[in-house]
Amino acid sequence: MVVTRNIVLLLLSITFVAPIVLYTDRFGTFKYPFAEQEFIDAVTAFVSAADSGHLNLLPQETSTVFKEPIGLVYTEDAANTKNLLHGLHFAKPGEHVSARVLSATKDEGQTKGENPIKLVTDGINQGNQNSYLVKADITGDSVNGEDAIDVDDNDGKLAKSSDASDLASETMDTKQEQQHIKSSSQVTQKGSKLSEADKHIDQTPPDARVRYLKDQLIQARVYLSLQAVRNNPHLTRELRLRVKEVSRTLGDASKDSDLPRNANERMKAMEQTLMKGRQIQNDCAAAVKKLRAMLHSTEEQLHVHKKQTLFLTQLTAKTLPKGLHCLPLRLTTEYYSLNTSQQQLPNQQKLENPRLYHYAIFSDNILATAVVVNSTVAHAKDTSNHVFHIVTDRLNYAAMRMWFLVNPPKKATIQVQNIEDFTWLNSSYSPVLKQLGSPSMVDFYFKTHRASSDSNLKFRNPKYLSKVLFLDDDIVVQKDLTGLWSIDLKGNVNGAVETCGERFHRFDRYLNFSNPHIAKNFDPRACGWAYGMNVFDLVQWKRQNITEVYHNWQKLNHDRQLWKLGTLPPGLITFWKRTFQLNRSWHVLGLGYNPNINQKEIERAAVIHYNGNMKPWLEISFPKFRGYWTKYVDYDLVYLRECNINP
Repeated sequence: MVVTRNIVLLLLSITFVAPIVLYTDRFGTFKYPFAEQEFIDAVTAFVSAADSGHLNLLPQETSTVFKEPIGLVYTEDAANTKNLLHGLHFAKPGEHVSARVLSATKDEGQTKGENPIKLVTDGINQGNQNSYLVKADITGDSVNGEDAIDVDDNDGKLAKSSDASDLASETMDTKQEQQHIKSSSQVTQKGSKLSEADKHIDQTPPDARVRYLKDQLIQARVYLSLQAVRNNPHLTRELRLRVKEVSRTLGDASKDSDLPRNANERMKAMEQTLMKGRQIQNDCAAAVKKLRAMLHSTEEQLHVHKKQTLFLTQLTAKTLPKGLHCLPLRLTTEYYSLNTSQQQLPNQQKLENPRLYHYAIFSDNILATAVVVNSTVAHAKDTSNHVFHIVTDRLNYAAMRMWFLVNPPKKATIQVQNIEDFTWLNSSYSPVLKQLGSPSMVDFYFKTHRASSDSNLKFRNPKYLSKVLFLDDDIVVQKDLTGLWSIDLKGNVNGAVETCGERFHRFDRYLNFSNPHIAKNFDPRACGWAYGMNVFDLVQWKRQNITEVYHNWQKLNHDRQLWKLGTLPPGLITFWKRTFQLNRSWHVLGLGYNPNINQKEIERAAVIHYNGNMKPWLEISFPKFRGYWTKYVDYDLVYLRECNINP
């Protein structure tokens, strides 16, 4: 019995001592931070306890602690030992330490996922069936394969174990990175979908529902015109009811925000009724035929409306607003309440001074004439050198004079003349006046007002009888114009800006080139010239007998075969090859018909011209261009307030 006991104790001693010897052999390649004698004493005590039979294999706290580095795989590579020892933590004497090799539970940064050591050991167990697991636990914990490593004597396996650990770490990092990429991709995809949804919402037109309701109305009217639907009284009544509801819902709405709150309900109700119509009427050919007829009818109505719009626009352009009718009446009343001396304009001695800058304005519009004068004077260097010769008609003569009596343009000189006082300007002198007085011309121009027309008043609009240097009454001056008098016209009579930018400004748009008189004398592709700001050389005018040239062409056109209407065609003919081209910056046209004029061209122009129907004193003018004109009108003046004239 004693022998057997001793044999068992010997085997137990070998079992416990052998791993320690192997373990300490691994430490032989580096220097311990504690005394070597302490380690020997500890081993001796351990063996003595085993020999005496007092070794307790159960876990309990001991007074002697084996000081083992925590969380390290040891190799026999002495060259790397110092690097491996950097940052090692050793247990202090007296501590209860469970030191497991490669214990990843001590790492503070470890994730809560699957243990990477387990992944490695499981792989090793599958590939190495002859290896065994050892656990070194000073307190006597039982061996657990999940917390142990393969300690086969084969050093290569330890290296493989180290490589496997690295592989496990890389595998874990790769897995986490893939999860991060996947989650990021999901977030990106979700964000992309939201972005696309937001973009789709942003791209929704503001009148989408309005247009849809209008489409529903068209469909409903088509169904109401089809025989199959008309044969169903109930559906016909329902469709008519839906048409009334949707029409009231639409009203004058131009965008979805203008629709009432019940618009969606009306839209759904109409859609349900239209579905019933589709079930009854499935003949697409009949619907297409009806839609074509409706399209043709709509196109004809559009053509008629365009003609009416053009006529009404022209009528509006020729008709003065109520306030501009009121203004001359008030001014005329005030003028005739003055005595003769008070009716005289100042500085009349300057009217024929050739050293001054003379302007001619032909107009019956008092406010428009005032803007031309005010804007010119505002940019003049010396206003006392400027003389304005204004020619108007009998109705506006007193009012025009009164305006400049109460609103003198600084030191500039104003002359107002009545065209009725030009006794030399009669039908025997001018073929134009003779033609205007003929019954055929009266019939041509005033078919609907022949009986009530007064030839002496209506035919003689002074702005159409201009033969001198002039500024039109629908222009605004933005720079000093005195530089025009220093331009050498090189023997030409007229100085003007050419208008070659657009197709309709060429000769073939104004003249009848099927007539031999026109075809043999002019080029159909020749450029027209801008009228409204023109410099005329009066010396050359007399030398080249321009007045006679003008009268001769007017005589040839007595039957209106050379040109139809307007004063521009005879002007183009008269000044053919007698016009000097000015720089475009002197005169910019089109503010009365073209809303797309370049803003920079307007700003740097000396004169801007509201030629066209959208005059700046009319409500139909372009709002963005109106400010250039209104800033030269003082709307606080008594006469303007009394006549309710506002910007």
